[in-house]
Amino acid sequence: MKARPLKALPLKVWITRTAPGADRTAEAVRAAGFEAVVSPLLAANPAFAPAEIAPLLEGVTALAFTSVNGLAFADLTLRRDWPVFAVGDRTAEAARERGFTDVRSAGGDARDLAALIRREWPALPHSAQAGRLLVPTATRPAADLAALLDGQVQVRTVAVYETLESLASPPGDFDIVLIHSPRAAEALARRLTPAQASGRVLVALSQACAEPLQPLGFDEIRVAAHPDEASLLHALGHPPPAVQTAL
Repeated sequence: MKARPLKALPLKVWITRTAPGADRTAEAVRAAGFEAVVSPLLAANPAFAPAEIAPLLEGVTALAFTSVNGLAFADLTLRRDWPVFAVGDRTAEAARERGFTDVRSAGGDARDLAALIRREWPALPHSAQAGRLLVPTATRPAADLAALLDGQVQVRTVAVYETLESLASPPGDFDIVLIHSPRAAEALARRLTPAQASGRVLVALSQACAEPLQPLGFDEIRVAAHPDEASLLHALGHPPPAVQTAL
């Protein structure tokens, strides 16, 4: 099948990430001169009810958030006195907006977050070092922070939100698709055919986001140089060699 040529600007960029992050990405995509097509592959489950949180707070001396969605935890308790470790700057900003004051950002992905925690945990008061790190996360976390910390810190996870695959079909017309998570990549791999990928560009937040989609035969796969939104948008607007390209 002949490859589908990319059109002149404005190219249509399919934004697959979960709301409300999808709306922020759409604003940035439009500001960069593209047309945004928002159709999330995953959606929050409004029927999800977290477990009683109070018993899980015993012995907790710090929190770690691997995504903005984990800040749903703030609706379950009035306490804001824990030190907070955040995976990236946007998550750190969201934590401060919810009233947490001692917030440290890893500025990257889950591995960067684990490295930050390992580096700064010994600087906490001795009583805090002996306590647990609470990780409010999804029912199906994208990363296993406890495994990344390899027993160096006691970790307790608590599910505070759940995401499910949406019923969205691929848009009829798009030129580029943005993928923010491995789970969204897996969902897209089940819905997109090689014919639909032909002539189009995939821009992925990380190699783990790109790998499930490589067999589809996109004309080009770009991987953000760093797993954050700014790097993803840079990859969107700057073809290789300015950014790392998936093998």
